[in-house]
Amino acid sequence: MIQAILLFIIAGLAEIGGGYLFWLWLREGSPYWYGIVGALILVVYGIVPTFQAFPTFGRVFAAYGGVFIVLALLWGWLIDRKTPDQYDILGAIVCLIGVSIIIWAPRVN
Repeated sequence: MIQAILLFIIAGLAEIGGGYLFWLWLREGSPYWYGIVGALILVVYGIVPTFQAFPTFGRVFAAYGGVFIVLALLWGWLIDRKTPDQYDILGAIVCLIGVSIIIWAPRVN
């Protein structure tokens, strides 16, 4: 369980970090190498989820989507200094409940 959570967090930080560097390059006028580094980090994002132990691509990425939402709100709060409001927090809680159901619900194979 801890490995799954860590892999979701690493993938999320890679996706958000890589995307953020692209944002800085294309929208904020940062140097071109921000885009190159962002692209390399996004490649890492594409690789990390393959290390998940869960057998199905769709289930892994569905669960990751909820984790991504939470990480994106935290990134916005800590990096962009935009404090999440009560609806952001409620939505993040709902997403984490959904992730838990998707990943850890007992299945009949």
